[in-house]
Amino acid sequence: MAQANDGTTHHEPLRIGVLGAGMIATTRVGVLPNLPAIADKVTVVAIADTVAERAKEVAKEFAIPETYASLDAMLEQSDIDAVVNLTPIAFHGETSLKILRAGKHLATEKPLGSTMEDADAIIETAAASGLTVVCAPPDALFPTYQEARRLLDQDAIGKVAFARVRSSHAGPGGGPFGWPTDPSWFYQLGSGPLLDMGVYGIHEITALLGPAERVVAFSGITEPTRVVRGGPFEGTVMDVTADDNTLFMLDFGGATFAVVDGTFNVHAAKSPKIEIFGRRGALNIKDGGGGDSPIELYRADAAPGLDGWVDPRGWRHLQAGQQRLDTLHRAVVVDHLVDCVRTGARPVLSAEHARHALEIMLKVVESSRTGQALDLATTF
Repeated sequence: MAQANDGTTHHEPLRIGVLGAGMIATTRVGVLPNLPAIADKVTVVAIADTVAERAKEVAKEFAIPETYASLDAMLEQSDIDAVVNLTPIAFHGETSLKILRAGKHLATEKPLGSTMEDADAIIETAAASGLTVVCAPPDALFPTYQEARRLLDQDAIGKVAFARVRSSHAGPGGGPFGWPTDPSWFYQLGSGPLLDMGVYGIHEITALLGPAERVVAFSGITEPTRVVRGGPFEGTVMDVTADDNTLFMLDFGGATFAVVDGTFNVHAAKSPKIEIFGRRGALNIKDGGGGDSPIELYRADAAPGLDGWVDPRGWRHLQAGQQRLDTLHRAVVVDHLVDCVRTGARPVLSAEHARHALEIMLKVVESSRTGQALDLATTF
């Protein structure tokens, strides 16, 4: 960081290493293809993957100067400020801790870890070393959710009674175009739709309503095998060992509840992504990424003696604010990390929020097995 003659502060780009050379790193909406949009803020110095040839291929494609066959090697040999952790779900906790213990800032895919011990250690290590951690998903950064939170805080629909949150799809390989890589691992123990997709709904509704207090859940396997419908792995038979159909209810206290899904059984839906019902109205989020009219309001007494929908067409500030995030796609998490490192601001996508989401998911699993409603201990 340096100060220019006009008094403004000049920041050198954050030097980052990328851990994992799979789909999240490389697809059109992934991290690496979209980092050029913030080239003034980030320089990709290195990439590491346990499949060394894959790391070399990706390094060549994206002009990354250094490749490594392990995280340990990258941390020991590369001059980097931060690491973007794009490893599979089961490895997040272990690898993120190594990154922080090496003194590097961290941007990580969701979930934060696999156990509460992982999550606690990540938060404690970062705090002790003055390091910044941001964790996907990025939805809480989107203008639509920020505007919805503002409306709720302003009591636009009165006391919230309950919400319905849809955060699922038909499962990797479940659509007519299949999946570009073998999707079998999504259906195995240690993965599954709760960790893959339910985490989005959890982050979204807790960003809107705050931390939950209790959870109760139902979960199971709908069919023991699935078949990839199209693409290069068409016809692949996949054993399903992780629950592929999970629904749960969150209790926010004060008789405010939310029903959330984490399932690979949603082929289509016409309902809003999120519906929130209050004592004096309702709020719909049709598409968290924006759109012509991403938020709908229904107001009791919208006019004297008249209830009705308030359709916020023309809220162009939502669209304009979303456009930049749409250009970044999954790289938005890296952008957020850089901003927080530079300013010292507390992340919106905080590790504490991610820990709360992880506790919810772990207790969803426990509740579905025991049939009990379970208290939540974390907050953010």
